[in-house]
Formats: sequence, structure tokens, C-alpha cells
Amino acid sequence: MTERKATVVGAGIGGLATALALLDRGWRVEVLERAPRLTEVGAGLSLWPNALRALTALGLDERIRAQALPESRTGLRTRDGRWLSRMDGAARRNPHGTAVMIHRAALLDTLAAALPAGVLRTGVEVCRAGPDGRVLHSEGTSTADLVVGADGIGSVVRRTLWPEAPGPRYAGYTTCRMLTRPVDVDEGGESWGRGERFGYASLHDGRVYCFATVTAPRNGPRIGLDELRRRFGHWHDPIPALLEATDEDAVLHHDIHELPPLRSYVRGRVALVGDAAHAMTPNLGQGACQALEDAVVLADCAAARDGLLVYDMQRRSRTQLVARRSRRVGRMAQWSSRTAVALRDRVLRAAPDDAFQNSLEPIMAWYPPPHRGRRAL
Repeated sequence: MTERKATVVGAGIGGLATALALLDRGWRVEVLERAPRLTEVGAGLSLWPNALRALTALGLDERIRAQALPESRTGLRTRDGRWLSRMDGAARRNPHGTAVMIHRAALLDTLAAALPAGVLRTGVEVCRAGPDGRVLHSEGTSTADLVVGADGIGSVVRRTLWPEAPGPRYAGYTTCRMLTRPVDVDEGGESWGRGERFGYASLHDGRVYCFATVTAPRNGPRIGLDELRRRFGHWHDPIPALLEATDEDAVLHHDIHELPPLRSYVRGRVALVGDAAHAMTPNLGQGACQALEDAVVLADCAAARDGLLVYDMQRRSRTQLVARRSRRVGRMAQWSSRTAVALRDRVLRAAPDDAFQNSLEPIMAWYPPPHRGRRAL
């Protein structure tokens, strides 16, 4: 059988995971990354059971769990600390397993370390991709049986092959992400105010990943630590202490964007994965999780006749459903009308504690295709 070649554009979570999954199935793979080296700072992420199953399919579950912290007591509160919805990890009776928190850099490092030498090519900037499998980049041209566009929300692959598709749209709110110095907290979760949110979760090394979300015009002034303390420093414990344990240079501020739904994730020999296909708001913590699912499903489908069409059919409906749900949660969470917020809080407080978990059932219940042999890592 002729060896099949794949060119993966982008070395983020989706790109690295797709490269690993394709290698596992006998493909020859190159990953083109424009950055001179892989770096990721200041961000944590949650890996839900569906993502952990994808990592198990890649043979990386144990390595990831060794660097992650299972989520325990969490939930949703008001700004003064009253519980709106509470979930205790030990008592959720979740048949699908428990989510874990990990630093994004730890996940990226683990994925990159599993690649054989020579697969990842950094400092290579892609200019365009063609439906025939040719990729023009700063070091020449690559030709492949499969091109994977894994180059994020601003994807060059998507722009060149989907010129008719609308670009990213602003979600209406901006966010700050930060890592504190080590702080002893025994729970996590989110707190909702009026047009403002604050969330936090402990990481494996004792630091706490925090995020703050504020309704604001697009491209507004940078929000720094002083502004965060002004807005959230009087909210319930441990939020003030978390802000005091944060350094100014640890605060990353960016606007939240999402992609309008694409009509297809496939053109010719090219398939999109992750944010290049379905960048979504972070309200359900599913961006990285869906990218990992994409990787496993694409590798399973790619070699079959009409396999890319099967990939598109399976992934587009699911990821766009998740994106819609995340968008709805974000809109409700960012309500600023006093009347609307009072009604929202009353409804949430009256709902059973497992209502939110039950609403995530279709997301967490995903399982990867049956695995047909794994290469040694």
C-alpha cells in the first residue's frame, strides 16, 4: 500500500492531536507551525470526559491525568456568594466520569513530546492551501493526500479555501485570564453579576487559574489588574485573595470571538479541525475538547472512500450544536438588566443541582470510534 501523507497546518491542540492520530494509523505527517517555538502562558483549561476519552484513544490519558487535578466541589454563585447551583464532584454520580483541570501548556507539551522527531516544523508560515493537497509556505510547497487546517480562528487555510465564509464575530464581551501564585482553595466555580463574571479553578501545582468576563465594546481599553480589583475585589471570598495573589504581568486580556457556522468543514483534500472550523465561546469549556474529538474522528475517517465527507457529517452537526449552546449560556451569563438578572438567578436557584450536568449529557456522552491498534509512543 502506498504510504499516505498528511500536512497539518498549525501546532495547537487540534493540530498536534490530529498529527498523533494520523501517525497512529500509518500516515506520514508533517506539522507546519509559523511560530519559532511552541509557547503557551497564563491559561488553564478543563478537559471533560469526552476529551479524556479522545486522549485515551491517543494513548495519552495517563500522562495527562498525572499533570491534572480532578474537579471537585464547584458550582455557580452570585457576586455575594449565594449559591445558584452547586455540584460536588464526589456526589455527581456522573456515569461519564469527572472533568480535570490542566494548564494549557502542559497539554500542548505532552502532545508535542509524543511526536516523533522531524514531524513538527516550526518557523514555517503557510501562505495558502489548495483543494488538491498543495500547501504554499515560506519554505516552499508541500503536497499531501490530506491537508488539515488546524490554524485557529484566523485560519489561513479557511480564508483561502472558504473565501465566501464570514469571518470571526465579536461575542459582545471581553475576558481576562490569569494564573495566581499558589493559593489554598478547596472549591472552584463561577460567580455571575450584572454583565460581569468571575471564575476560578485550582491546578495541579497549587496555582489557581482565574478568568474574568466583562460586557464591553470590541477593541476597548486593556483591562489590567487594577481594573479587575476595582470590579471584583469586593466580590465573595476567595476572589479578593485570588486577585491579591496575581501579578500584573500574569493578566492576559482579549476579546471573545466565535465563528459563524460553516456549510462544510471539507474542500477537496482539505479538512478543518478545532477553532479553524468551529471557534466557539468558552462558556462550556468545550473548545479544546471538541478539537480533540475532531482529531480522533478525522484520523479514523480520512483513509476511507468519501471519508472526509463522513468526517464533515459527523463533526459539523455536533460541534455546531455545542457552539450554539455555549453562545446561549454566554448571553444569559452576561445579562446586565437588573430585572433580567433577578429572574435568571431565581430560575437557576430553583432548578435541581444536577440540572446543568444533565444538560451536558449529550456532550459528555461522546465516545471515539473503535481503535484498531496503536503505535508505540
